[in-house]
Amino acid sequence: MADRFVLDSFALMALLEDESGASYVQELLERAARRECELFMSVLNLGEVLYTVESCRGLEAAQQVLATVDQLPIEVVDVDRSLALSAARLKAGVSVGYADCFVGALAQHLGGTIVTGDSDFHRIENVVPIEWLPTVESD
Repeated sequence: MADRFVLDSFALMALLEDESGASYVQELLERAARRECELFMSVLNLGEVLYTVESCRGLEAAQQVLATVDQLPIEVVDVDRSLALSAARLKAGVSVGYADCFVGALAQHLGGTIVTGDSDFHRIENVVPIEWLPTVESD
């Protein structure tokens, strides 16, 4: 079975904004395109990206981002009852944002690894594996 990675909004924003960690996310996308790994993201966390883009750059930019994401080898997973209850359980046990708990819950459900640079995830790294984005690009 291929490695499974769950992207949080931080990882996708790093890619979209060409910030630190973007080249690592791009590498994962290339691996996913070759079917060497699988990439997932909760629709809730995709929503985080879209509201961030829209609030900073407008609706048209957010729509362009969505069109771009729809072309990437990322499976966007709907939030169902099971995932919501798992996120709630995770939230009850750790001091991390509720939206971040969906990333953790999805990674748990899939047996995957979270990809992030968000330091808040240090609070759950004992619960689910985390692949930390590089903080400085080596380009």
